[in-house]
Amino acid sequence: MFHSAILRGAVVAVAMIAGQTAIAQEVTLPRTMVWTSYDLGSTGYVEASAMADALDKAYGTTVRLTPSGTAIGRLLPLVRGRATFGFMGNEILFASDGTFEFAAKDWGPQDLRVLMGRSAAVGLVAGGDTEIQSTADLAGASVGFVEASPSTTMNTEAALAFARLTPKDVKVVMFPGYGAMLSAFVAGEVDVVPVTTTVAALREAEGGRGFRWLDMPASDTEGWKRVAASASLFSPIEITQGAGISKENPAELLGYRYPQLTTVASTDDEEVYNLLKAIDLTFSAYESASTVMPLWKLDIAGTTPASAPFHPGAIKYLKERGIWTDADSAWNEQRLAEIDVSKKKWADALAKADAEGVSDADWPAYWEAYRTSATE
Repeated sequence: MFHSAILRGAVVAVAMIAGQTAIAQEVTLPRTMVWTSYDLGSTGYVEASAMADALDKAYGTTVRLTPSGTAIGRLLPLVRGRATFGFMGNEILFASDGTFEFAAKDWGPQDLRVLMGRSAAVGLVAGGDTEIQSTADLAGASVGFVEASPSTTMNTEAALAFARLTPKDVKVVMFPGYGAMLSAFVAGEVDVVPVTTTVAALREAEGGRGFRWLDMPASDTEGWKRVAASASLFSPIEITQGAGISKENPAELLGYRYPQLTTVASTDDEEVYNLLKAIDLTFSAYESASTVMPLWKLDIAGTTPASAPFHPGAIKYLKERGIWTDADSAWNEQRLAEIDVSKKKWADALAKADAEGVSDADWPAYWEAYRTSATE
């Protein structure tokens, strides 16, 4: 009996090793990789760490994370070749188009590509003590904006576009920071603010003025066409968990990707293919690392839209998995064309600015005016 138990244990051990070896043989990864990520303590860092640990255990690949609290800090190592992949946010949309902090002359439109991105949601909430029941009631309302925060501004402008509105149609209330805006909302000093579904301030509002989500139904196809024209990275999403949200009372909001596993376009196709495959095959090893990790399941995370086009190496694997569709291809081709237009406009604007003697300090404003007025 003792010997048979040992034998059974040996068989199990051999089977486990054989299984791990079989998985490892399906993927070729480098011994070490460098990824950038959001700062320590952020959900983005936790997610990147969980995936890195899974790759280390399955394939012996060491992933060194270089966290940063700024968009430039996360992206600069990628474009300079000091890191190959990064867990990025909406900044890759701005970097692809050469806008906001990436409008500086030493940046401009960047050739970035994504492999996958976790689905997330953002939307507008109105105070429960207001008469605002839907996006149709937003005209004339006081709406919170944050200084030097292009992501939150983009979110709000997209939601307003859904309702055929722009910031000119509401009372813009500018705040120095996101926290200050949320505190003002809780205190009843502003009618409407953009928030994610898990922000703690909504719990505070529940105990006071209350709040309601302003739904953006997927059935309103014209509204969503206006959203797409405002920002191509959004798509309809129905959320059943979060502050003031349940399966019985879902919220229909702006769906986007955060974080997004990102690289530069010149990264080798096979390297990208193998990394995405490895992340997919090790999903069970990290899916319970946090409550949001199940959203990294590839048939959810490997679809469009995103903040940048998908990398060809990623598309190759997504096609093998039966995830990539004709609609994904159409979106990807359109986004690639948009970036090509931005790059051409950038080159034309630089030449024109040099001829006119535009200073480096005046360049960002010059570029923004040219970008939004020049014909293709």
